[in-house]
Amino acid sequence: MGTNTGFGFRCLMIGAGLLVSSLAFQAAVPGVNGAAIFKKNCMMCHGTDGKGFPALKTPNFTDPKWQSSTKDKEMREVIKNGKKGTAMPAFGGQLKDEEISAVVAYVRSLKKK
Repeated sequence: MGTNTGFGFRCLMIGAGLLVSSLAFQAAVPGVNGAAIFKKNCMMCHGTDGKGFPALKTPNFTDPKWQSSTKDKEMREVIKNGKKGTAMPAFGGQLKDEEISAVVAYVRSLKKK
C-alpha cells in the first residue's frame, strides 16, 4: 500500500508540473493568449509552426541562431512599428502592449520546438 501511495503522489506532482508548464507556455501575460494572437495575425506570413517562408523572407523563429540574436525589445518594436523594407506591418494600432508581450513570449517558446 505504501508503494502505491508514493507512486500516486509522484504522478500527481508530475501532472501539476506539466499543467503549470503548459500554462506558462501558452501566455506569459495572465489572461492574454500569445499563441492565439500569433495565429490570428502572424501565421499567414510566419507559418503555423513559426518557421517562416523563404519566398517571403520571413525569419524562422525556431532557429536557435535567430532566437539568440534577436532581443525581446527588438521584437516588440518590430511588432509595434513594422519593419521598413519588408512586408512586416505595424500592429501597434491593433494590439495592446500586453498582447505584444504575449506574442513575444510565444515566439520565444518556439525555440524549443
